[in-house]
Formats: sequence, structure tokens, C-alpha cells
Amino acid sequence: MAVLDQYGRAMNSTQHKRRLTERVAEPGLTSIRSAWAPSVTSGLTPMRLAAILQSAAEGNLHDYLVLAEEMEERDPHYASVLGVRKRTVSGVVPTVTPASDDARDVKIADDVRENIAHHDGFADLVEDMLDALGKGFSQIELLWGRSKKTWWIEEFIWRDPRFFMFDRETGREVRLIDHEDLTNGVPLEPNKWISHRARLKSGLAGRGGLARLVCFGWMCKSYTMKDWIAFIETYGLPLRLGRYGSSATPEDVEILFSAVANIGTDAAAVLPDNMRIDFEQIANGAGNDIFENLARWSDEQTSKAVLGQTMTSDNGSSQAQANVHNEVRHDVAASDARSISGTLNRDLVKPYVDLIYGEQIRYPKLKIVVEEAEDVDMILQNANRLISRGLRVKQSELRSKLGFSEPDPDDEVVGGPPPKKPTPESEEQHRNQAEAGDLDSEAVLAELEGDLASSWEEVLEGVLDPVIALLQSATDYEEAQQMLAEAFPLMDNRALIESLVKSNLKARALGDHPDG
Repeated sequence: MAVLDQYGRAMNSTQHKRRLTERVAEPGLTSIRSAWAPSVTSGLTPMRLAAILQSAAEGNLHDYLVLAEEMEERDPHYASVLGVRKRTVSGVVPTVTPASDDARDVKIADDVRENIAHHDGFADLVEDMLDALGKGFSQIELLWGRSKKTWWIEEFIWRDPRFFMFDRETGREVRLIDHEDLTNGVPLEPNKWISHRARLKSGLAGRGGLARLVCFGWMCKSYTMKDWIAFIETYGLPLRLGRYGSSATPEDVEILFSAVANIGTDAAAVLPDNMRIDFEQIANGAGNDIFENLARWSDEQTSKAVLGQTMTSDNGSSQAQANVHNEVRHDVAASDARSISGTLNRDLVKPYVDLIYGEQIRYPKLKIVVEEAEDVDMILQNANRLISRGLRVKQSELRSKLGFSEPDPDDEVVGGPPPKKPTPESEEQHRNQAEAGDLDSEAVLAELEGDLASSWEEVLEGVLDPVIALLQSATDYEEAQQMLAEAFPLMDNRALIESLVKSNLKARALGDHPDG
């Protein structure tokens, strides 16, 4: 029975396994795959950009891929937001779930977890796969290691997407550009490649990269930056006026003009007595806002395309808002994680399991899950308030919100169950002991402390809630101080006073008061 790869293609066992341990897409000086490429963004014009995009739409991706690479190199904002989106997923530790509870399936899952999910190069692998975000697709070559008994992954090698093309008929099959077939390329070796495509829109991978979406705004911003710098250079220097008398000859006028033109850089000039140079200061530089606004608008559109939002501290939002919204929108990051997980299960987990354990009916699942950020302080505050009013919740759920695990019986722990609230029966018992003269003062104090501690949330709710509500809307330290002064009249201390009065009376009743 023939062994099939993840795409259902039959593999020649001897030749194929030998190729798995070799590098098959290395660039070279004499190879058709060159590590170097001439720039396409220097002097880029709208007509040239349109030609690059049209050529890419027809399947000739080389210049478009170079453009996408240079956009990341030349624009700090685009490189930054694209890097944030990549690292949002690459920084997540993956999980591996067995195909079933069967001992063999659990063993296979443990092997995948140890040798793939915990591989030293896994985080870099995910980030290299997310190179597809800008360019539409990415190709990672798997370099396998082999012994007589088993296989393992030696290295994940990112390959320049310029080394690949898509088939002419469907535009969906990735093929390696090679001397064997310069026109159509050659098929990729089975179990040798991780082929990831960006899931940004439906259609062909060559038209699905973010670079295609933002390149026009990127080009406009580059023009704006040049004009802005030219404006600043001109505005920063005063206007130089050369004045000559009525007796000046054409040669004198030419000398004066040369002196005026060069004085900006030379800062020196030699003139006849009947000539002079005046410096006039420009009145204002209102045109500066035009360039800045256009550059900022272009950055905001890029942020929308890459991160899914634009709310950062750069556009006037408060620092509190920026802390919440300056990362990738959760649904965008979750979609990237699902897409990466699917590709890894198809192109890495299945080949790994097949080579070591043979073909399986079911395979373990590797997952990268991006958890949505939560306001833990607010969750705990509301939980305390509701628990004090009788709500019952699982400890495990609260632990999961905090990232705490269930302690083992022999673990040294901090904290414990709160003191039990005294019952009427226990209070009667203490009174009887007090009357008999056998009351332990330390036990009485412990009971009073426990009584107060058991209801502190209800007692302090009216005092603390107005303060917390005001401070949550503060944006800086000075505003918080002002709000604290305004919060004192809003505090409701009736429950606190009532609790203290009851405790005082109880202490007298139990005989622990100094005057009792």
C-alpha cells in the first residue's frame, strides 16, 4: 500500500526519505534562485506601482514580493504594526490534544508536544509563517533528522517567497522555481514544506497580502514625507533678497544671484560696495499641518488594515484607552491563530506522526489559542460584591481568571477559608462561660475579629464604591488626588458605624471591655 502525503500524493519511500534530510531550495550565485533583488521602491511612481500590481494579479509576483519586503524596511509604522500582529500569535504557547483517550493516542500526542510544540524554533516558525500577512503566502522548508529508529525536526527554514510561483491553470498550487522547468516550476516535495496562506480575503494567495492593500497609501505617505522635509528646509531658512543699484551690469547681477543662491550653505559671500543681501523671515508655516495630517491619516489607515483599529495614544486618546486598544483586535488575532493551527496540523503534525508511527485514522490536534484580555481587577471586585450577597461560584473558575492552579495537599499555601461567623448557639455558650468565669479572652477576641472580617465587604461597600468609581475614570495622578477630595462627601459610613457599635456592645456583653 502506497504511503500518501498530507495532500494525498503517493511517495516513493527510499528517494523521498533521502530528500527529506536535504536542503532543496538553497539560493546561490549560479542558481536561478538569487538571495539578492534590485529595489523596486526607489523612485516609485503611481504608474509603476499600478504596473507591479497588475503583473502580480496576472501571476508574476516577483516585483510585488520585493515591494512588500521593502515596505517593511522603509516605513517604521507599517513594520511596527505588522510586527505586533505577528508577535501576538507567535508568543502564545501551543497546546496538543490527543486524538482519543487511548494509550497509544496519548503517547503520540505527548511526542508531538515534546518535539514540535516545545521545539526551540517553534516561536520563530510561527512568526515566519505569518510573513504571509504582508505577502499573501509563506513557505517554510522542513529539514528532517533521521536515525535507524525515528525521525525529528532539525530546523525550520524560511524561504524567500520570490523562489516560488503558482501554477498557470488554477493559480493555487505553489511550485518551486527551478532550472528543471523555468516556465512552470517543479512540484514541492511531499512532507517537506509548510505552505501557509494568509486568510485575509477569499481568492488567490498572490492577491491576499496586506502589502497590496496598503501600498498606495504607503506610496502617498512617502511623497508626503519628501515634501514635508523640503518644506521644513525652506521654512527653516529666511528669504534671501539681493539688491543691486541702477548702475549694476549684467555680470554684477549674475554675481549677486550666485551669492544669494549659495549663502544658504556657504554662509559667506563677497559683494561690491553697491550691492547687499537682505534676510526676510517668513511670517508663518501653516502649510506644515497639511503634510503632517496626510502622513498621520495614512498611518491610521494602515493601522486599520493591519490591527483592525486605530485607537492609540498617538491620535489623542487617553492613556487608559491606549492601554486597552493598542494591540491587535482580538477577533483578528484569533483568526490568525486558527489559520496557523490548521496549517501546522496539516503540514507538520500529520507528516511527523506518519513518519514515526505510520498513517493514523485520527491525529492529535495542535492549537494556538489567543485568549481575550480581561480586566481581572474588575472581575474580582464584582465577584467579591456578589459573593458577599450570597452568590456561590466555583473556586476553579476564579483561579482560572487569575492564572492560579489548584494547590496539592502537600503544597505550602497562602490564605485559607475565612473565619466562621458565630452562631447564636456559640454566642450563648460564650456567655455561659463568661458568667462562670471560664472565658478565654483570646478566644473572645478571635471571635470578634472573625465576626468583623466576615462582613467587611458589605460594611465598606458604601465607603469604597464612590472612591473606586471616581478613580476608574481618572487619567493621571493629579486628577486622582482631586477626585479623592471630591469623594469624601459621597461616602456612606452608616453601615460601618453600625458594625462598630454592634461589636462594641458585643464586647461589653462578653465581658472583654475594659469597663465591663
